[in-house]
Amino acid sequence: MVSRKRRDAEADGRAARVHSRLAEARQSRGVAAVALARVAGVTRQTIYAIEAGTYVPNTAIALKLARALEMPVEDLFQLDVEPPAPRLVAARLIGGEECCRGTPVQLCKVGEKWVGVPAVAAPWQLPPADAVLADPARGLVQRLAEDNREPRLLVAGCDPAVSVLSRHLQRASVQLVAAAVNSSVAIELLRERLVHVAGTHLRADPGPAAGPFRGAAVFVFAVWEEGIVTARGNPKRLRDAAGLARRGVRLVNRESGSGARQLLDRALAAAGIDSGRIGGYDEPPAAGHLSAAWRVYSGLADCCIATRSAARAFGLDFVPLESNRYDLVLRSESLQIAAVERLFETLAQTAVRRELETLCGYDTRETGRRLL
Repeated sequence: MVSRKRRDAEADGRAARVHSRLAEARQSRGVAAVALARVAGVTRQTIYAIEAGTYVPNTAIALKLARALEMPVEDLFQLDVEPPAPRLVAARLIGGEECCRGTPVQLCKVGEKWVGVPAVAAPWQLPPADAVLADPARGLVQRLAEDNREPRLLVAGCDPAVSVLSRHLQRASVQLVAAAVNSSVAIELLRERLVHVAGTHLRADPGPAAGPFRGAAVFVFAVWEEGIVTARGNPKRLRDAAGLARRGVRLVNRESGSGARQLLDRALAAAGIDSGRIGGYDEPPAAGHLSAAWRVYSGLADCCIATRSAARAFGLDFVPLESNRYDLVLRSESLQIAAVERLFETLAQTAVRRELETLCGYDTRETGRRLL
């Protein structure tokens, strides 16, 4: 029989977890992850996993890390015996106007603020979430677990390829929380310090897509094609914006402030077509490229303005209208955040660019280049 003393020890071991302060110590001393990994005899990914708390180093590695950073090992790693119970926290909700109690939410801390992004369910599975909305009026959410120590980045924007970036960031022990909003809203959220990164494609000229924004840093993500997404086989024989005004053609529009809506309005103006002639122009819009393409795929509309990647996702036809650059905009001080550093390290990887090119049809020759 197992002794009571042994059972108690095993229970304590299951309840305890190691809290790593390695990231804080490394950054305060200005030591790069790759340099620390070399000293400890491990990979850079292992250093990131230790910092995230998903990997507990053995004694030898812990001692090497402590010696390299010139600090006691007990200052690097501490034992949390009793994790605090989940609790209610106040969070600023992005796009949560119509959410109700019990809505699943993903949480991310931006500066000192908790920000919640309602998680959207797919027809075949529940969405990933770490909290539920407890009080919509007061913005209170009930956390499902205590602090997840894995670094998180909150990225706002409309790029369908954010899921590609998210998968690759997970390998660097960073969780990406995506807020699906249009470019105008993304920039405004960045101004309000509610997101780490804003994605935007509001301008087609060579200047930064964010326009004048004091203290902003702008980087190229990719160049994509936007155009008319139609049902497979293009049964309405659409070739340009003028075809949208034909009788029997129904468009699903995008919301005001989106880059796709601006492209549509420019194309209609160039063709001398009043928007009132476009079937569906003033009906409730779709929020996002994929959402618009899904309506076409489902037969709810004949066409929409979206990216080639959205058309590819549903096997739809695509008529290109314009190539646009999609930029990532951050506050300059955010460039010092470890998770942001890993973001740009990830963007530099050949595998990421190849997937963006092959899966999404993006041009990644300038990906990662700083514009501002």
